[in-house]
Amino acid sequence: MSPQELREVALDVARAAVVVVREHAERGVGVAATKSSDVDVVTEADRASEALVRRLLAERRPDDAVLGEEGDDVPGTSGVRWIVDPIDGTVNFLYGIPEYAVSVAAEVAGEVVAGVVVNAVTGTEYGAHVAADGTASATRDGAPITVAAPTPLARRLVGTGFSYESRRRALQAEALVQLLPRVRDIRRMGSCALDLCHLAEGSLDAYVEEGVHLWDHAAGGLVARAAGARTELLRGVGGSPLLLAAPAHGFAEFRDAVLAAGYADTRTDDPALDGE
Repeated sequence: MSPQELREVALDVARAAVVVVREHAERGVGVAATKSSDVDVVTEADRASEALVRRLLAERRPDDAVLGEEGDDVPGTSGVRWIVDPIDGTVNFLYGIPEYAVSVAAEVAGEVVAGVVVNAVTGTEYGAHVAADGTASATRDGAPITVAAPTPLARRLVGTGFSYESRRRALQAEALVQLLPRVRDIRRMGSCALDLCHLAEGSLDAYVEEGVHLWDHAAGGLVARAAGARTELLRGVGGSPLLLAAPAHGFAEFRDAVLAAGYADTRTDDPALDGE
């Protein structure tokens, strides 16, 4: 399949998963388990959503690999790997805050070539794929989107997130105190995937978060890059991956501000991590 066809598959399975998530929301949400800490929760809806995505992908693409947040890695032989976040923004889902999404991306030879993020409450669909010539375009509900126009650092609205682990959260708070006076303001909305899509559509001017996983940003990161953003993974001050994202035209200045604020681990000569 071409990246465009993989994108269509991703959209089909994400739409089906959104239906499951909504059904669970209507019945009431409860915590099924916790992971890294008592506040890092999993709901039955997370599990049901991912189980459906895995089943649909297995039916349509039985030779593909799958990496999902809530299940075991499934090896494949086709060269395609699906990266699935069944509910990105689970705490929002748990509290009834309408900012959570199903995220599905397709990776070929280690590169994400197609991805979709569907807001499970509003139904808004973000997507992107890499064309044969290497270019990419991003859409929201089928219409092209692009990052915000150049703006001074002091007038940039920055999205962020925080770790579920208290020690890392304290370090992130210290860095945030240093960054906040240098930008317009900070927004913490609770879904990395959707925040990257908001960056892609110009609703945010930048994004920074330590503690991200590939399933958090695989699809949203592609959407952001296809809309004109640049993303980078560094080693965060807390020792886990630190994701930076901003329009390409203002990325360097934002990166410098993030480093100056103390978000990254500067104890090594090379703070970069493998990734986009």
